[in-house]
Amino acid sequence: MFEQSFKNIDNILHTDSGCGTELDYVEQTSWILFLKYLDDLEETKKVENKLAGKKYKYILKSEFQWDNWACPKVKDGKLDHHKALDGDDLKEFVNDQLFPYLKQFKAEDPNTVEYKIGEIFSELKNRLDSGYKLREILNTVDEMHFRLYEEKHELSHLYEAKISKMGNAGRNGGEYYTPRPLIRTIVKVVDPKIGETIYDGACGSAGFLVEAYNYLTQDQAKLSSSQMTILQDKTFYGKEIKSLAYIIGIMNMILHGIEAPNIRHMNTLAENINDFQEKDRYDIILANPPFGAGIGREIQQNFPIKTGETAFLFLQHFIKILKAGGRAGIVIKNTFLSNTDNASVSLRKLLLENCNLHTVLDLPGGTFTGAGVKTVILFFEKGVPTKKVWFYQLNLDRNLGKTNALNEKDLAEFVELQKDEKDSENSWSVDVSGIDQSTFDLSVKNPNKNDEVILREPKKILEEMRELDKESEGILKEINKQI
Repeated sequence: MFEQSFKNIDNILHTDSGCGTELDYVEQTSWILFLKYLDDLEETKKVENKLAGKKYKYILKSEFQWDNWACPKVKDGKLDHHKALDGDDLKEFVNDQLFPYLKQFKAEDPNTVEYKIGEIFSELKNRLDSGYKLREILNTVDEMHFRLYEEKHELSHLYEAKISKMGNAGRNGGEYYTPRPLIRTIVKVVDPKIGETIYDGACGSAGFLVEAYNYLTQDQAKLSSSQMTILQDKTFYGKEIKSLAYIIGIMNMILHGIEAPNIRHMNTLAENINDFQEKDRYDIILANPPFGAGIGREIQQNFPIKTGETAFLFLQHFIKILKAGGRAGIVIKNTFLSNTDNASVSLRKLLLENCNLHTVLDLPGGTFTGAGVKTVILFFEKGVPTKKVWFYQLNLDRNLGKTNALNEKDLAEFVELQKDEKDSENSWSVDVSGIDQSTFDLSVKNPNKNDEVILREPKKILEEMRELDKESEGILKEINKQI
């Protein structure tokens, strides 16, 4: 239904000098889609109010409503070419009037549409150089609708596909995207329930929150209106520091049916974790925090275990902000399990003593497109110390990459065995009392596989190098003869 429309928009953006990458395409598509969504939302609310005998008060002033500036219509529903702005007139209106007006929106409650309007348009700008190309895009988006479930479902699917392309677009696009089969598997294992609060403090494009929403609404027809209200308003919470990721996360949740996502635009690590109170805590945490060193000392002061490694600060944040009895599924570098520096050792000790780290999923290289690091998933429950850890090593008979991505079938055995934490060729359990109590080393060592590489003796290696040198010398002599 909308696939061709998305392709047409990309083709138009591709020819505009102001947009150079997939990230620009997603950013520009996002603000235009958001305004169309807002128009559809207002029209729906107007109808609902009318049925209830109430008058609806529009959020946007008349001249900034979609049907007045973007696509004014004549009586038969076609574009009114006399009223519709085009070229430089359209570009000037958007840059000098529309964006400044929308930036002014502020609200006390960050979980309202009004607040989101102010935030989004404070962070974005129109990058389209040509007002004529902007007109073409507006006309295309005008044909899309956000009212029926099927329409929302297809739009969300296509938007998700756009986000996944960003993983290959450079400029750290990939950090916004965690493979969906992996997220769905993590959600299945953590098994959230309606009524539990779900949090991602590094939510990026909101993939974890969206998949948790999909999981909880599998049988949407069976859900009561009060359950749907809980899912809309009191279930999903996120924080994101980067502007574009924040915008994309909001749009992604909106397109999946959550009207005013509870995503805050802020630096999660700037919060002092000692200040958290019970009301700040969550039942479920699902996250893939960013990896990388270089966090300054002023931020490290917010954490008991000081380290410049971003992911290790996030892990402390997650442990602290999880409710007692709460459950988590978190992606982290596999070196976390074995690093010998003080911060790593202290963090493993903290995790094992305060939480039940019941499962570790060890992923192969190439799981994350463009990321050179190997990762593991930590599944834990807060409130009781760990006695036993069940490991599962995902051993595939192929190399993962752009054209050969991870799929849910690859993870089916893990999901099945994890239910009873069964031993197999790829899974085993480790008793915490048996590990080194000074390092708390949790390295992934599959006792069922012999992965040791037999190293050759240095003498043999040197002999082979001499042989290769002789061979190279002979080839060079032959080449010289022919010159």
